[in-house]
Amino acid sequence: MITLLVIIIILASLLLGFIILIQNSKGGGLASNFAGQNQVLGVKRTTDFLEKATWTIAAVIMVLCMTIAIIVRNEAKSLRPPIQDTEQTEEVPQN
Repeated sequence: MITLLVIIIILASLLLGFIILIQNSKGGGLASNFAGQNQVLGVKRTTDFLEKATWTIAAVIMVLCMTIAIIVRNEAKSLRPPIQDTEQTEEVPQN
């Protein structure tokens, strides 16, 4: 289960990096390719989609990381041996 979640996180991270590289903070990037054309995904809509995709993938990565942390914590608790009550006896030095 953890391995599957880690693989999903890695793939989502790669996708997030790709989406961030497509964007250009100065108005270029993928959105600039559609500047001269009037299509369904125009400049404004492409930018909005990329921004929403960035935030969504970042949120998914965060939730998956927190899920893995909870799973690992619960597994560690179940593997820990139970605490046994031990009585301490006073040792008498032998001379």
